[in-house]
Amino acid sequence: MLNQSLQQKLLQKLSPQQILLMKLLQIPSMALEQRIKQEIEENPVLEIDEDYDKEEENTTDDYEDSAKESTDDSQNDVDIHDYLDDDDIPAYRLNAGNTSANDEHKEIPMAADTGFLESLLSQLDIKNLPLHKQVIGTTIIGNLDEAGYLQRDLTAMVDDLAFTQGVTTNLAEIEQMLKVVQGFEPAGVAARTLQECLILQLKRADPSPAVKLAVTILDRCFDEFTKKHYDKILKRTHSEEDELRDAISEILKLNPKPGSAFGSSPSGSQYVIPDFIIENKDGILELSLNQRNMPELRLSRTYTEMLETYSENKNKKEKNELQRDAVIFIKQKIDSARWFIDAIKQRQDTLYITMKAIMNYQYKYFLEGDETRLRPMILKDIAEQVGLDISTISRVANSKYVQTPYGTFLLKSFFSESIQNDQGEEVSTREIKKILSDCIVVEDKSKPLTDEELTAILKQKGYPIARRTVAKYRELLNISVARLRKVM
Repeated sequence: MLNQSLQQKLLQKLSPQQILLMKLLQIPSMALEQRIKQEIEENPVLEIDEDYDKEEENTTDDYEDSAKESTDDSQNDVDIHDYLDDDDIPAYRLNAGNTSANDEHKEIPMAADTGFLESLLSQLDIKNLPLHKQVIGTTIIGNLDEAGYLQRDLTAMVDDLAFTQGVTTNLAEIEQMLKVVQGFEPAGVAARTLQECLILQLKRADPSPAVKLAVTILDRCFDEFTKKHYDKILKRTHSEEDELRDAISEILKLNPKPGSAFGSSPSGSQYVIPDFIIENKDGILELSLNQRNMPELRLSRTYTEMLETYSENKNKKEKNELQRDAVIFIKQKIDSARWFIDAIKQRQDTLYITMKAIMNYQYKYFLEGDETRLRPMILKDIAEQVGLDISTISRVANSKYVQTPYGTFLLKSFFSESIQNDQGEEVSTREIKKILSDCIVVEDKSKPLTDEELTAILKQKGYPIARRTVAKYRELLNISVARLRKVM
């Protein structure tokens, strides 16, 4: 039996504008530029203001919510004046007011390198091999990763060539072509394992006693070598310590990633583009947003003129259903463009006030660059200062970089938990990591410090922490255990 009931619920929903702002907040400057280009492609009303004067004062237009349309003729009428400004061309200025014509604009020079795969393919062309072998070689090269390793199984490549290229081959022929590719530059390319990569490089070196012993070590004692069990290596190779030291020196000269010499990006190098810039001006810190690639946005004059034309036709009582549909479409696109421009402006404001709070919170560090001056800081500390939600602060800190006089750092690296020293003071865990890292840098590499010894050193310095905590911090710093840090 059906029953009719009345329920009252309280729901909290995000508006499309809020969702858009949250998405824009979490992307860095490099991705934001691409996001703006995508929005311009999708919304014809939005365009870049090429005539914008950078020295103009920052202004943002206030816009009102428009009434919803209905299918009724009278309600389909649009107040054109809500979408037309008194100015000839409405522009929504996004400049944060921290740049001027006197600023120094620097461009990073890019090297014109030959790509990794292009270099290998050109070496393959020089061989003048039969067509089917050329196809096999091209397939092998196409399956190399950025480091130069062949991750594809050779047996699977036999099927790939048969189904995709129509080339009938066998495992022996692919192995033969693999050896050809492994003879290309750089040495070690097309290896299937690190062990094979290093041996390929050593076989091209001068056959000195140290090189021969290095090949033997990698071939017969590779597992012991990776774990630095030098005593076992000495016994298995029947060599002396001086000979082993020279052989290891030869191995350390090798490149474990031969493809990295060409870089993974088209320009051969990858650069971090900071979202924030902190400068020290005579002992006073100044913060600015990096807006070098931030285009100025405005509404398209073409669509503004369309609305003007509609307004004239409306006065002449020449409107029809097609015109109303066109105006509703333009109105929706203008709303979308305004929301996007407003979201960009809000994003810039949120980024600035959040980074300003972080800079003030860690003022001593940004002033001196001494990591021991870092204060314990969590997301909640900044959220309380700026009056924003913790999730918003998290989005700001995620994947953003700040350029300081002491280097460019990931913003979230400044957030750390606190720990009490022997005097009961709250200190940042990053301060402890810094001291731990400094101790390992100056240690005797022939007898590196164990976790127990590092724990004792930290306790002497006033940081009573457990050995397992030291081990956790060491792993977070990507520092190996003492045995793997040992040098002959």
